[in-house]
Amino acid sequence: MSVLPPQAPVPSPPGRSWRLLDVALRVAGGVVAVVGAVATGLLELILSTVRVSGTLVGASVPVVVLANVALSWFAHAAVGRRWAVVLPATPWFVLMGAAAIRTSEGDLLLAGDNWVGLAMIVAGAMTFAVMGFRQVLAPPPVRRDG
Repeated sequence: MSVLPPQAPVPSPPGRSWRLLDVALRVAGGVVAVVGAVATGLLELILSTVRVSGTLVGASVPVVVLANVALSWFAHAAVGRRWAVVLPATPWFVLMGAAAIRTSEGDLLLAGDNWVGLAMIVAGAMTFAVMGFRQVLAPPPVRRDG
């Protein structure tokens, strides 16, 4: 008779097909985060020019904060890695940078004298920075097997 409590059998690791499905879903989630960042970035650029009675109203600023929080959260949840906030942040920053460069025809989406565009870029950058900082400082998840 043993004085030790009976040990539960060690669960076998998931099969190869489950691991491949997990990786495929994580990659698909990352792609959705990137596409979502491009789509919301374009929407924010469109909303940065909204005027009421000839005055800029800043409709894109709350949209950029909410969208970037949602995209950062989704990327982390879908990919399951702390660095996943980079997936939506990178195309968003590239899109905003491209919108601030004058084309050869003279077109410019975000001008330096447009307070809404500047506020949108600052708010979006700060949102991604805060979300990334929160992921870096978050304690590692506790695994509960069984």
